[in-house]
Amino acid sequence: MQKFLVIQTAFIGDVVLATAIIEKLHQFFPDARIDFLVRKGNEALLAGHPWLNEVLVWDKKEGKLKNLWKIGRLIFKKHYDKVINVQRFAATGLLTTFSGAKETIGFDKNPLSRFFTKSIPHIVSAPSKSGQAAAKTAASLHEIDRNQLLIKDFTDDKPAKPRLYPTQADEEKVQPYKTQTPYITISPASVWFTKQYPKEKWVAFIKHLPQNLQVFLLGAPSDSPLAQFIIKEVNTPNITNLTGHLTFLQSAALMRSAAMNYVNDSAPMHFASSVNAPVTAVYCSTIPGFGFGPLSDISNIVEIQQPLDCRPCGLHGYKACPKGHFNCAHKIEESQLLQTLITSRPDGH
Repeated sequence: MQKFLVIQTAFIGDVVLATAIIEKLHQFFPDARIDFLVRKGNEALLAGHPWLNEVLVWDKKEGKLKNLWKIGRLIFKKHYDKVINVQRFAATGLLTTFSGAKETIGFDKNPLSRFFTKSIPHIVSAPSKSGQAAAKTAASLHEIDRNQLLIKDFTDDKPAKPRLYPTQADEEKVQPYKTQTPYITISPASVWFTKQYPKEKWVAFIKHLPQNLQVFLLGAPSDSPLAQFIIKEVNTPNITNLTGHLTFLQSAALMRSAAMNYVNDSAPMHFASSVNAPVTAVYCSTIPGFGFGPLSDISNIVEIQQPLDCRPCGLHGYKACPKGHFNCAHKIEESQLLQTLITSRPDGH
């Protein structure tokens, strides 16, 4: 029986996208034991996952190096056949190198990749800052394509889609909200300011929505002040603040049955992809060409229609607009978001 370990100790969205590897491994090795290593706090994403044998957790906040040593010893004792490291930082490079696995695979951008048995080029397109047209035409790989390269030699070259598995309890938790149809969800927050559609713009968009449409605001407990601001400004009974009230999997379960899910370039977009929920992703400072776009069958991308010589300003995001104007967000029209809701409905109304 083959024993695999997949390592992805980055942020929530990265873990969701890495679940595509689990799907592909299970497809080719249905009897294999597949384990997954995540940072503490992200293990809830994989609760009840049918193809995983065990979820290993590294606490990176409290006693990071001590816990790295402990998790390293645990990995060594498990005698994996293959360790597949999706991360590109030295700590996971150490775990991979000293895992004792028969085969260790990772990206060449990991500082310890020279010690892996197989090192794979990690390619992210970097279009020149000559505006949206260049960004759209830039050759790029989606993150799931990049990750698939790690296991291509013993599976195939076609990536699976990422997938999360809300439990029956998760479905029951959100069922009362699903009765309020039709409904949409909005995940208005992002860790990075330049990835977040401005709160005033969310308010303006919601005010243009049909009166019979229920709106659920999703996010972490820390996103509650933003949600409360939106609710106060919109001033309608058709909006409910669920920030901090649902787990990752419960949010995904609610998104699955929504008429549309509105997100930033952030983790909730990948939640939608993981359950094939309809999604509209708003891109401000970043671009889909970096390879982190939505993967649902019904996927929409909303971004500024005019080219900006400062966009994209970075692969991730910033705490403030480097230019001070944040035009990549402020010049997106509310009608662009509304149009994706209208075209997603069978009746077109």
